[in-house]
Amino acid sequence: MSNNQIMVSIHCLAYNHEKYISDALDSFIMQKTSFAFEVLIHDDASTDGTAEIIREYEKKYPDIIKPIYQTENQYSKHVSIFRTYQLPRMKGKYYAVCEGDDYWTDPYKLQKQYDAMENHPEVDICSHKALLVDSSDKSIISVSAPAQENCIIPVERVIEGGGGFVMTNSLFVRNRFDAENYPFRLNNTYDYSLQIAGSLRGGMLYLSDCMSAYRVLSQNSWVKTQAKDPKLRKQHMKKVQLMLNQLNIDTNNKYKKSINKVLRRNKYLYYARCIKNILR
Repeated sequence: MSNNQIMVSIHCLAYNHEKYISDALDSFIMQKTSFAFEVLIHDDASTDGTAEIIREYEKKYPDIIKPIYQTENQYSKHVSIFRTYQLPRMKGKYYAVCEGDDYWTDPYKLQKQYDAMENHPEVDICSHKALLVDSSDKSIISVSAPAQENCIIPVERVIEGGGGFVMTNSLFVRNRFDAENYPFRLNNTYDYSLQIAGSLRGGMLYLSDCMSAYRVLSQNSWVKTQAKDPKLRKQHMKKVQLMLNQLNIDTNNKYKKSINKVLRRNKYLYYARCIKNILR
């Protein structure tokens, strides 16, 4: 393997992340690896200073920072940014995920996950322990740690985790595996379906090292936007339901018990929230 050969592509989506994007980019640049990596950042027509900040990093690190600057917002057009713009240009054997409002905390994160995946060719996805921090001052709110030691987590636990099982910015995925061909994944590109798809062949490889920070309810985040809009929450619940029903079909009822458990829980949580809003 040549030291110049790109082995990891960093998949980063940015939209109005002016307050946060430098933290994300700095955490990418600080990575110490025995291989080359690339940062594929997609700015979805930000209306603040996000694109200008990205351009500064692009000028400083032209061989690493590889942006796309949209002039029209693609998310609002229901375009799959990952499949349309990111996946086709990935050169890495693996890709790591980090949104523009989050960041990594360990300079050896990519190397650790790369080595772990090379030692476990039977798995397609890796995650790790992560911090959940306040969006404004980075103070620690909680920790995401589904296991205490390095292990392989079975797909049933990943399904039952419901999407928040591990943090998005901990995901490290084997590129070009069958995830994008599953019908359930085609219907829902959220990281929950990626976690499941990546786990289907051999489970999810988990590392107990804490290597990233996830900002809770950061400005313009998808979670914060959804929290404010009951219609969006309902739409999301329906999409998850359709995805899980399709997963059941795709896997010939192999994980029916876990899928039904999540569907019942989601339904209960949705109506419990509706009742709570009525009683306010």
